[in-house]
Amino acid sequence: MENALVLVLFSVLASIVGFALLGLVFFWLGKHYFRKIVQRLFSLVLGRLLKDEYSENLMELWSATQRTSVTNILEISQRAQFGKIIKRPLGSPRKFPHYDNLLFVPAQMARLPIEPSENIEIKVTLGPKAKEPLTLEIPLIITGMAYGEALSEEAKIALARAAKQVGTAINSGEGPFLAEERQEAGKYIWQVGRSSFGRNAQAIAQADMVEVQMGQGSRVGGNVIEPKAVQGKAQKLMGVSPDEPIVLGAVTPGITNPWDWPGYVADLRKQAGGKPIGLKIMAGGRLEVDLAVAIEAGFDIITIGGAQGASAGSSPTLSDDFGIPSIVALIRAHRYLVEQGIRKDISLIAAGGYVTPGECLKALALGADAIYLGTAPLFALVHGQIGQVMPWEPLTQLVWYDSKYKDRLDIDQAAQSVTNLLNSFILEMQEGIRALGKKSLAELGPNDLVALDDWTAELTGVKKI
Repeated sequence: MENALVLVLFSVLASIVGFALLGLVFFWLGKHYFRKIVQRLFSLVLGRLLKDEYSENLMELWSATQRTSVTNILEISQRAQFGKIIKRPLGSPRKFPHYDNLLFVPAQMARLPIEPSENIEIKVTLGPKAKEPLTLEIPLIITGMAYGEALSEEAKIALARAAKQVGTAINSGEGPFLAEERQEAGKYIWQVGRSSFGRNAQAIAQADMVEVQMGQGSRVGGNVIEPKAVQGKAQKLMGVSPDEPIVLGAVTPGITNPWDWPGYVADLRKQAGGKPIGLKIMAGGRLEVDLAVAIEAGFDIITIGGAQGASAGSSPTLSDDFGIPSIVALIRAHRYLVEQGIRKDISLIAAGGYVTPGECLKALALGADAIYLGTAPLFALVHGQIGQVMPWEPLTQLVWYDSKYKDRLDIDQAAQSVTNLLNSFILEMQEGIRALGKKSLAELGPNDLVALDDWTAELTGVKKI
């Protein structure tokens, strides 16, 4: 028995010594031949790429990406794999005209800038003609991102908490009513979607504003959601079968033609008890025609979704090839309301691709009353928590409802990150207003800007430098 034990110990010791010697050998070889080995491998690989004909060369894929894009190649594969409408999250990768060719005019000599100690008034009131207008401490609003259809309960709670901290509102999105979100939020916007659960009486009663959603920057028309995507609490709150697809209609229930809208809005206003009634649409080439119907219907607030808008899963075709750029949408909507003599009666919210304080400030100077933010708060939610899912999963797996990693999101940390983001936006915007020599958001206007090119100058009416 003792001899056997000694033999085992001797074998283990020999193995350790053997591995150590082998390691020393590899270390010595690597130290002396590493550069030569790498150089040889590099020569073999590069030589193969440079000598093989295109038909046999891996670099033919690189050549293909120069005439299309990696995104297109990926989506070709997705369509080939699944044979159905693919859902691309987070909007279009296309570069639409935006606010880059506009710059602010600094106050220096003829007009003096404002001291940092001076308070800058940035409160906004939306739906001024409603019996109970919506007043916010800041002109930035967390946009509609639906519980169940997109975001998890954890994500919605964190966003609502952050919105309350900075004195703004959160939009429910077109999902089912989540009581926990309402409890965390300060000001709350209930979005009436095109579903059986959209016109929720409880949600309307608890909301500070009601918004009818007919479209957004990256999506318009009907939508079908696979039942497996909303299993659990969201499916129960929707009141739909766990085995059948969820169909979101193309049109708001009760609307069969444009002349149905006034009665619908009047009925909704009565149900909302005097709270402002808003409309959200995708801005398109016939925007003014849509606005004429919205004005006749009696909406208090109109949200214009530009083509840079994003969603949790819109098809590439709707994201890339529908709508008009956000800056064009805002200018045309504002101009049309002015021409109709009702600009002061109807509030205008700009949406779609606003991710910096400067873009928001420019949009406000060009006529927007408030800005919806989506992508920026979404990325702020996961700040500092990348180690929870990366590198094996994208960061959005921390916030999607149908993700198995959603419970890893630290709600307190996420809420604080979004609060910090919004506070940072506001501080920079206030700094910009002071640099213009002004003391309030209401003093901003197109004359505070200059354009860098003819197209932007003609579009906005801003002077070209």
